[in-house]
Parts: sequence; structure tokens; C-alpha cells
Amino acid sequence: MIIKFELDETTRIDSFLSEKLAEMSRAGVQKLLKSGDILVNGNAVKANYKLKMNDEISISIPESKEVELVAENIPLDILFEDDDLLVVNKPKRMVVHPAAGHESGTLVNAIMYHCKEKLSGINGEIRPGIVHRIDKDTSGILVVAKNDFTHNHLSEQFKEHSILRRYHAICHNNIKEDKISISAPIGRNPNDRKKMAVNYHRGKEATTHVSVVERFGEYTYVTASLETGRTHQIRVHMADKKVPLIGDEVYGPKKKAPFKTNGQCLHAKILGFIHPRTEEFMKFEIDLPEYFIKILNKLRNDKGE
Repeated sequence: MIIKFELDETTRIDSFLSEKLAEMSRAGVQKLLKSGDILVNGNAVKANYKLKMNDEISISIPESKEVELVAENIPLDILFEDDDLLVVNKPKRMVVHPAAGHESGTLVNAIMYHCKEKLSGINGEIRPGIVHRIDKDTSGILVVAKNDFTHNHLSEQFKEHSILRRYHAICHNNIKEDKISISAPIGRNPNDRKKMAVNYHRGKEATTHVSVVERFGEYTYVTASLETGRTHQIRVHMADKKVPLIGDEVYGPKKKAPFKTNGQCLHAKILGFIHPRTEEFMKFEIDLPEYFIKILNKLRNDKGE
């Protein structure tokens, strides 16, 4: 596909295109420039080329390679299952669905093996059954739809913010208030397309309710309930309030906490929803993972409890 348009700005071409093309990162633009798939006035240019008035850019986006989905016999921690849905406890380090760099070993590969052909197809071939996601390094509860009826019904509940979602986390610094509500729009970070950020110009409405469970001086143990479900919502909101999650390698401070977390200390502990077919409210709760408990025990011992 070739895209052509006129420009009237003076800036680096890689910066300009990564801002204009929401689906493409700056690194992705630089890769296309290097391969000659982006031309200026018919000529190849480097990433630091400064745009001039009325420059014409031609962009040829190569066809994306199809990810071949393979059912894999990966153990699942199943909390509930019937003919319509599956509720699972996703471990840390497991990606929810295949993507570049993560073609196998995902939750989708696992549920394809477990459910055979019984998964909804609304989210396409790459994400069968996936109604919602949690980050790779976030552990906890997910619901999977086995058919389109269930998927549509659950999606509507997420859209109406009627799903109960409660996370547990440990963050840096002390939160003085017992409860805080964070309402700030979340969108792409204009300076780094791979990150999200509080963005009042292009962000989408997002609200997180935080309650303090325990305070440890330099750290605080909290629960977080979501009204909305934006990408990295809890992590972005907490970082914006200067209380980033410990172990968060993307939004956390440069000085890391002295705990083994393998990513952010965040656990999706409670999930509640209305069963699409029985119309019964179902609530699931799981224990905190072992690493989380070890951190809490250390903090309590250091506190002298």
C-alpha cells in the first residue's frame, strides 16, 4: 500500500511519521526508512532527515506475516469451566495472545489445546476466545469465551463497566490517604510510542480506585479497582501519582526495589461478572502468588511485626 500526502512542517521524518501513524512506533518507521520503503520526493532518506515545506512522502508498508497458531499442551490453572466460558489463573511471564516475538507459549496456544475448536472467533484468528487481557508480567484471573454469544455478552459488561475487577499491588512510596480515585485519560506517550501515559490531548477516559491495605514507610500495599480497562491503566495511573509499582520495568523508577518480582508487583485477584447464559453473578478470587507473599512477609518483618 502506498500513502502520499503533502507536508508543511519542519521536523525529523521519523519523529513526524511515528506521531502521525498511530499504529507505528518510531523504531518501526526507522526500519522502513532503512529498507527503502519510505521515500521523500522519490528518494531514500535517513531517519534524521529534516522535512521541508511541500515534501512528499511515499510509504510502502510490507504485508504483515501471518502468525501460525498452534495448539500447545501447556498446563492451565482452571478456576471454572462450562460449555460457555473458562476462567483461568494466568501466571506471570505468560503472554495472553501471540504477537511478534511471542508466537508460542501464550495463553491462546494453551486454551486452543484445552478447548479444541470451542472458542469464540470475534477477536479474529490470533485471539480466539480472548475477551480481555492482562499484561505478561501481571498474574491473575481471566475469563475466556467459548462462543460468540458469550463473548458478545461479556464484552458488553466490560463496555458498561459492570465487571468487578480488583487487583492487589505493592508500590513505591507512602500513600497518605486511605482511598484515592484517579481519573486521568490514558493514551500513547507522545515521546515513546511503546509506552502509555496520562494524555489529556489524545487519551481515553480512565478511572482507577485505590485503597490502602498496609503501609511500610517506603512502600504501600494497595488494592485497585477498575472502572475502565485501558492498556497498562493501573501502572500508568500509579506512576503518574508518583507511587509506581515495584518491579515495573517500564513505568517504575530507575532505582529498583530490592525484591525479586519478575516484572511489576501486580495481581488480578478478583473477577466478577454475570454469566451470559444463566444470568447468575459469579465471583472468583484467588490467593496471592508466592513471590507477592514473600515480599509482604519481608516488609512486615522489617517493620517489626
